[in-house]
Amino acid sequence: MAKLVYDKDVTALLVVDPYNDFISEGGKLWDRLKGVAEANNCVPNMLQVLNAARNAKLRVFYAMHHRFRPGDYESWKYIAPVQKAAWSHKTFEYGTWGGEVRTEFAPQPGDIVALEHWCSSGFANTDLDLQLKKHGIHKLIVMGLIAHTCVEATVRYGAELGYEITMVKDATASYSDEEMHAALDINIPNYASAIVTTDEVVDSISLL
Repeated sequence: MAKLVYDKDVTALLVVDPYNDFISEGGKLWDRLKGVAEANNCVPNMLQVLNAARNAKLRVFYAMHHRFRPGDYESWKYIAPVQKAAWSHKTFEYGTWGGEVRTEFAPQPGDIVALEHWCSSGFANTDLDLQLKKHGIHKLIVMGLIAHTCVEATVRYGAELGYEITMVKDATASYSDEEMHAALDINIPNYASAIVTTDEVVDSISLL
């Protein structure tokens, strides 16, 4: 593929949902993700991309899922299946270890943490688009969890808003190979301008 070229003034890394419940041993969803995540080296790859971005002085943004709190959803008239699952399992519960960002991925001074999204898209009903625009960003490198829900929804919505998106395909995971295939081989290619490996994006970032 052609060499990826980024301009640090208009490009940012977007990290989606690096919660302990997803990517740490003992997390509520880790056992479901573990097979795929370990097969593609997801967590070490995410850390490699994050460190490369920080070293290159790229801005880092976080798109974080709503953390469960008592009373959530109870009075809602309509609840999407993905929200029902979060409700029943108390996923990313506020004030608990599972609802914290895994230590290595913790936001640093200068990083931007957008308001939490309630369903899947990091853009829907949050300030992510506003924050990106206020910082002059219109190109995104996306990684995180999970490929067929929050990552795909965020990439799709980002494309609708006019962002140019690079998807890092081995810095994400899903519950199965089939869901990874649906997200990375069928759906996301319609919206991301580039779908690349960790090595490819790190090589490009290192040139900044």
